[in-house]
Amino acid sequence: MRNNPLQKRTLTLNHLLLLLVVFGGFLIFGFSENIKGPAIPRMQADFSLDEGQLGVLLALNSLGYLVACSFTSALSKRIGIKWTGIAAFASMTLAGVLIYAAKSYLFLSASYFLMYIGNGMLEIGLAIMAARIFTKNTGTMMNLAHFFYGLSSIVAPLIAASMMGWHLSGGGELGWRGMYLIMLSLAVLPILPSLRGKFPEERHEAAEHVSYRELLRDPIAWLIVAILSFGVVSELAVGSWLVNFLEKAYGWSMGDASGMLSAFFLFFTLARLFLGPVTDRIGYTLSVMIFAAFSGLCSLAAVLIGENGAILFAVAGAGIAPIYPTIMAMITKRYPKGTDTAITFTVTLMGIASVIGNLLIGYVIDFVRGQFEGRGSAKGQILGLQAGYEFIALLALLCSGCCLVLYMLLRRRGEVV
Repeated sequence: MRNNPLQKRTLTLNHLLLLLVVFGGFLIFGFSENIKGPAIPRMQADFSLDEGQLGVLLALNSLGYLVACSFTSALSKRIGIKWTGIAAFASMTLAGVLIYAAKSYLFLSASYFLMYIGNGMLEIGLAIMAARIFTKNTGTMMNLAHFFYGLSSIVAPLIAASMMGWHLSGGGELGWRGMYLIMLSLAVLPILPSLRGKFPEERHEAAEHVSYRELLRDPIAWLIVAILSFGVVSELAVGSWLVNFLEKAYGWSMGDASGMLSAFFLFFTLARLFLGPVTDRIGYTLSVMIFAAFSGLCSLAAVLIGENGAILFAVAGAGIAPIYPTIMAMITKRYPKGTDTAITFTVTLMGIASVIGNLLIGYVIDFVRGQFEGRGSAKGQILGLQAGYEFIALLALLCSGCCLVLYMLLRRRGEVV
């Protein structure tokens, strides 16, 4: 019976369905995260928001993400990872409807909050699914799964910018509200293979050797949190602020600025496609240290050179891309008998860092701009935006520095991964 061809075929079909959910989930995740770049300037204009209020909006989004991280692992143990993923996709679809209906800053913030609850549930859920499915060549497969996030991220800004200009039969434009409604409705699609697929359950629950209390006392766990936090905040900040920066600092059109964001995600996606085997070969810790330093230096150089160096904003994507999936692979190797717990611990604390990071970026821009108000508002705005992006570059460099500390600590113990 164990070699029954029908059973093998069923298992193969189930594995294909699980891959469709994971890869499709990352596609949807990429769309939901990165269509906001072209939309944010329009939201800002519609609701007359300053950069500080934008920072608060993005921080509230991160708070929704954090709330989701705090309960998703427990939810998956209660109702199963299958239904947890379905709930995440459904909440994202509902958020699209509410964003479409938003008529005030408060309503928009609440709708975004719900969307990021869905995003947080999805990220934890996908990480748990991937950890259970990809038991061999983990670094390569994690990067391949996250490649689909980058793939949708490449086209997301261009699609969003194009869709907002679509003319409706009534004579108006689709706008950012209609664009969000359509794009988030795509979250319904991965629900279909989810309903059919059979998801693996955690195998180490009965003999789990890692608890939250142990992780809280583990300096390596905290270094992993710091590395992931600095890297991810730097990564996500590009999707939130690059289009805004290029439009206001250099006077680029929405199409050109969105094109540069798409170029960032092109480098980002290619890095995840081709650098996964490199991480398995040279080690996860060393890989993240090198890639994060490269990204930070590219972003810093882009700001210092000015408009002629704008392409370096895109090149930086090649360095920042492998950080998240490689850290997820590191966690599965470091904590093989408590991966779900370790992932939840790490990503939840990363969510806290995202709240703080988004607030800081917005207020760094406002603070620096305020120091130069007497010298002309245009110059103050440019200097503020430059300071904000320099802060984004600094986060990537801090990610690399923390990884160096982790590498030295693990090497001293003979436990480098």
